[in-house]
Amino acid sequence: MKERIEEALKEVREMLAMHGGSVDLIEVTDEGVVKVRLIGACAGCPAASLTLRDMVEKAIKSKVPEVKRVEAV
Repeated sequence: MKERIEEALKEVREMLAMHGGSVDLIEVTDEGVVKVRLIGACAGCPAASLTLRDMVEKAIKSKVPEVKRVEAV
């Protein structure tokens, strides 16, 4: 599962890089929770929660439907 999540994040990273940011995979729990960290410009951005939900979570769930949710840490 971790490999498929990284593949989804690879696509997201390309988009985030255009805005000076990125995302790191921190952990995948046994319960299907993916923990990520927004970095660079994305870390302090007022739209970080939208980025997490609308870009990161959508991309991950499209490739790995068994993921329950994505959380920022």
